Amino acid sequence: MADRPILFSAPMVIALLAGTKTQTRRILKPQPTINSAGLLVWESRRDFVQGLPRDVAFMQRIAKGDRLWVKENHAIVPRTAYRMSEGVQQILRPDDDHDAAVYAAGWDRSKPGRWRPSIHMPRWASRLTLTVTDVRVEWLQDISGSDAIAEGADITREMTMTGPMVKVAPGTYLSPIAWYHRLWDEINGEGSWDANPWVVAYTFTVERGNIDQIGRAAA
Repeated sequence: MADRPILFSAPMVIALLAGTKTQTRRILKPQPTINSAGLLVWESRRDFVQGLPRDVAFMQRIAKGDRLWVKENHAIVPRTAYRMSEGVQQILRPDDDHDAAVYAAGWDRSKPGRWRPSIHMPRWASRLTLTVTDVRVEWLQDISGSDAIAEGADITREMTMTGPMVKVAPGTYLSPIAWYHRLWDEINGEGSWDANPWVVAYTFTVERGNIDQIGRAAA
């Protein structure tokens, strides 16, 4: 078991915090093809890592039982800046009496300077920890309705006769798979859903808290 970082956009962070997101899909690189025997094949030796196909190496990089610390857009501020502000979550830097991290997802007040991109989030500033419970490889469009809901679809109670639906605008509803189709294109670019790439699907549990603080509490 290993600890790994993983990036999420603000809407997906909100879904993680709400407890509605327990899956994520990431594009498999490089993409394999299927030969006449129905087997996955790779195009060249460059597609292998130490004798293993890169998708296998990728799956081994994040495996069942691994913990993932979520990286998201954030700001580093003086720890006293929002100490008395109700509704503002912050994590204090453990090795510095000055710094704290605050988060862009769901922020509803004046921006605290410049938001830092998620790629630059240090481990100590992460507020969400995921424990991987399942890893599988599949075509993107093989996602099921229940998997789309696990990707964070916000199911509405307004329409129940036709099954679970997501309200995306007043009077506009989508099935969970149609919602995920739309989300995937928003994140990865128009037409990326239609390309139907191989993806790695991760299922996980979500725990609110910094990965190192959780580790210390469990020790």
